[in-house]
Amino acid sequence: MDPLLYLGVLVILFLLWIKVKGIDYVIIHQRWIFVCLFLLPLSVIFDVYYYVRAWIIFKVCSAPKLHDQRVRDIQRQVCEWQKEGGKTRMCTGRPGWLTVSLRVGKYKKTHKNIMINMMDILEVDTKRQVVRVEPLASMGQVTALLNSIGWTLPVLPELDDLTVGGLVMGTGIESSSHIYGLFQHICVAYELVLADGSLVRCTEKENSELFYSVPWSCGTLGFLVAAEIRIIPARKWVKLRYKAVHGLDAICKTFAEESANKDNQFVEGLQYSLNEAVIMTGTMTDNAEPDKINRIGHYYKPWFFKHVEKFLKEDSGAVEYIPLRHYYHRHTRSIFWELQCSLTLSLVPVFQDIIPFGNNMLFRYLFGWMVPPKISLLKLTQGETIRRLYEQHHVVQDMLVPMKHIKTAITRFHQDIHVYPLWLCPFILPNQPGMVHPKGDEDELYVDIGAYGEPKVKHFEAQASTRQLEKFVRDVHGFQMLYADVYMERQEFWEMFDGTLYHKLRKELGCKEAFPEVYDKICKAARH
Repeated sequence: MDPLLYLGVLVILFLLWIKVKGIDYVIIHQRWIFVCLFLLPLSVIFDVYYYVRAWIIFKVCSAPKLHDQRVRDIQRQVCEWQKEGGKTRMCTGRPGWLTVSLRVGKYKKTHKNIMINMMDILEVDTKRQVVRVEPLASMGQVTALLNSIGWTLPVLPELDDLTVGGLVMGTGIESSSHIYGLFQHICVAYELVLADGSLVRCTEKENSELFYSVPWSCGTLGFLVAAEIRIIPARKWVKLRYKAVHGLDAICKTFAEESANKDNQFVEGLQYSLNEAVIMTGTMTDNAEPDKINRIGHYYKPWFFKHVEKFLKEDSGAVEYIPLRHYYHRHTRSIFWELQCSLTLSLVPVFQDIIPFGNNMLFRYLFGWMVPPKISLLKLTQGETIRRLYEQHHVVQDMLVPMKHIKTAITRFHQDIHVYPLWLCPFILPNQPGMVHPKGDEDELYVDIGAYGEPKVKHFEAQASTRQLEKFVRDVHGFQMLYADVYMERQEFWEMFDGTLYHKLRKELGCKEAFPEVYDKICKAARH
């Protein structure tokens, strides 16, 4: 049979099967088919379009000229809202499915949507060592440009699709955060359009209260239109050392010691069970031993967390040299380990893995260049059934706790949700004003414990289990990342976060009538 005819017959049979079973059945029970045939090709088209667009705009230097025009357009929309009487509060007009957060922003249907189309890199100033970017510029876009000219961000959060605006208004972290802090701590200036339509620039010295209040405020103090971020010289390679560690005490001790060692430019841990982990430390370098080079970012390479697990199974340590940009996006292709996550209800499969064979060698070589599917497209096509199942039987949480409580925190994660691997990422939390700061008067070393997957505890209940973790985190003066599902009551939320300066500015800047409070945008108790 002619190959094209054969392919045509298969397509017809597939469409007939969908017609008989129904599109909902395919999306829920055979999601990998839908992802591989539709979402992966669409993701490639999206990426190619945005990267080509970003490259052309930066090369012809049109972004700075367009930026001022875009800012005026936002100011015009805010002024129109005022003339209409400000009957409803404002929010960005970006559709909820385009965000990386799994949360569904229902408030967008009832609030005044302000359209903000700002996704460009405006300027790289190597003398001042800053890059000025618009809020929708992505981490993949920023690294592609900066690395090509010999620079990088001190803290560059993992996933390609994370945006500057999301990382400023929410938060961001990476394995260099034990030196530089969170993403907000490498930002030197913000430009915002406020509730009265004015354009304001804030720094540590200029409008400093606003500068310290913007992070974690989730767009409830104004519309971010630009940010200036520190940059540092880049090197070609990351010399990465892997160390298998056994026993919870040894894991916590080794991780805390390596995190406190400022000679390590990067520190990260992947914990595969209560008593098994691989601790990784790295430094940037321009020289590499040829026989130890591993270009982990190539599409045909095993997923990084599977590659790391090999050292645990072999009970060995090793040293590798990884290209800088490959290292920065080491978890991007597998979305950490979410692409292999499956959900089960009792003993009956609810739906299959997103790509159950994604780490298979044959699949990687033939189709791995299209991975990962865009998180935004996965959200757009998941439907209410899958969204509800994920909410009830899946955990995506990052809890930030003081390093001195790491052993107790890991034990609580094990008892309350039992999700592995756990992502361990250290960071220094400076004693600065704002919603998030240490309990004492000095900077303090914290750890981000990231849990992404299906809980293995019996009778897991999303709300009750998460509230248990939230209470523990509050008790040790920790913090919960706000991109995830938050179940705290209002009083509990403001026990975790310091709202003193935030509420003061909300009143002074007229935000109460213009923007929802951060709790009302984030927490489930306010949104239901």
